[in-house]
Amino acid sequence: MVRALLWGIGIITVIYLFLNLAYLRGLGLREMGQSEVVAADFMRRILGQGGAKFISLLIVISSLGAINASLFTGCRTNYALGRDFSLFGFLGRWRGGSNTPTHALLFQGAIALMLVFFGTLARKGFVTMVEYTAPVFWCFFLLTGLSLFALRIKEPELTRPFRVPFYPFTPFFFCLTCLYMLQASVAYTGVGALVGLAVLVAGGLLLLMTRVGHDEIGRG
Repeated sequence: MVRALLWGIGIITVIYLFLNLAYLRGLGLREMGQSEVVAADFMRRILGQGGAKFISLLIVISSLGAINASLFTGCRTNYALGRDFSLFGFLGRWRGGSNTPTHALLFQGAIALMLVFFGTLARKGFVTMVEYTAPVFWCFFLLTGLSLFALRIKEPELTRPFRVPFYPFTPFFFCLTCLYMLQASVAYTGVGALVGLAVLVAGGLLLLMTRVGHDEIGRG
């Protein structure tokens, strides 16, 4: 398992590095900075308009796979939230016939539609949705990395089926990268990033209030 993970990450890293090297050689740093669709512009220069259409089709297919994964993981995360916290209990209902967390899936769809509506009101459309979610994305990655240190300190004797290679250097550099990306996304996107982080903070406060109320009921 460990070998498969390391090989997979290594191969993906090499592919990304060669792709970026090809973009730099084919377009140049200045043109890449001005382009909104780097891959399509690169293929258009190499193979003409047909090449641009081909790479755009591949991106669409890849996006469908990412959407499918988001649907599976997102609705089940919401389902787990509903199971753990009574305030969101409506999300923790499972439909046996289709073997699906239907309410959690509908809730996720409603949020997606809200983001689409939010994007249509802005000048940049889809870019605004990315700006809204990117800081939250990197914030959660950062918290995931920090949680590794927290769990190692709180439960040092716990048997773990997988141990992080080169700990603590690997998660430390991972957290530094996430922190830089979080800062860069906030500085670049501005208002959209602040709205996303405000929603995240509001959710954290709501979770804290729910836990405090639950503890008080338990003591009562």
